[in-house]
Amino acid sequence: MSKRSEFRRRINSGQAMLVPLALDPLAARSAAAAGFEAVYLSGGALGYRYAVSEALLTLTELCDVARLVTRRCELPLIVDGGVGFGDAVHLTRAVWDVEATGAVAIEIEDQVAPKRVSHHRGVEHLIPKQEMVAKIEHAVAARSDPDFMIIARTGAVANESFDAAIDRAQAYVAAGADAILLMPTDEEQWRSAPRQLDVPLVAFSSLATRSVEAWSELGWSIILDPFSAQVLAERAVAEAYRALGRDGDLGLPVTEIMAGYRQLSAAAGLDELYDIERATTEPGT
Repeated sequence: MSKRSEFRRRINSGQAMLVPLALDPLAARSAAAAGFEAVYLSGGALGYRYAVSEALLTLTELCDVARLVTRRCELPLIVDGGVGFGDAVHLTRAVWDVEATGAVAIEIEDQVAPKRVSHHRGVEHLIPKQEMVAKIEHAVAARSDPDFMIIARTGAVANESFDAAIDRAQAYVAAGADAILLMPTDEEQWRSAPRQLDVPLVAFSSLATRSVEAWSELGWSIILDPFSAQVLAERAVAEAYRALGRDGDLGLPVTEIMAGYRQLSAAAGLDELYDIERATTEPGT
């Protein structure tokens, strides 16, 4: 069974899957070591990493990172394709290229193209339902592997209404979307959506919001956390740098820092490279 078909089987198992952010192979490998079953490449987080905006990312930048992750981590990778980098023609190219990275799924959303920077502030501009339907149809046609999943995301809950979001989602499923990403705003919506949509449902949430059991009971399949890892990492580094300026140290003994540094080679998977080097070079060189 291929990784993609196994991923499809897993998300239809009835048990929710918690999926953390991974912006590089090291983060993905750390997620694997912690027992997670998949990782997520968020466009928003990648934009922050590059100190720009998801709206300014290129397809090449996104795919470069996706390829690095899939090359060095066996976990299934879900890629945030944003608005598909344009209309249905541009989305077709995006599906080709993201599928070729080895990812198991691409997420596409129903905002305008080019995507606007202010979506980070909650200001979103949705395209008409039928325009998104056509984009999904072409995304489905563009994939070469039928197990490569098309996840359709709608921002209609916040920008139109919950009922409008369900209507859009049903149309997106009819167009061929394999899963729907919704963003409910209250508990009744969280409970209602799985009763109205007969496909795997995907949510954005901190992984600490609910347990796997609670998400499963609600009927949600994939819980993507696009922000916690980045917030935790950036806060830790920023606080350490402030401590250095204030107190003259990083808030952690140098011995612990160096011990952590020595662990990085194993976390990055260098042991297999050491084995190759030992087998092909003179001892001590």
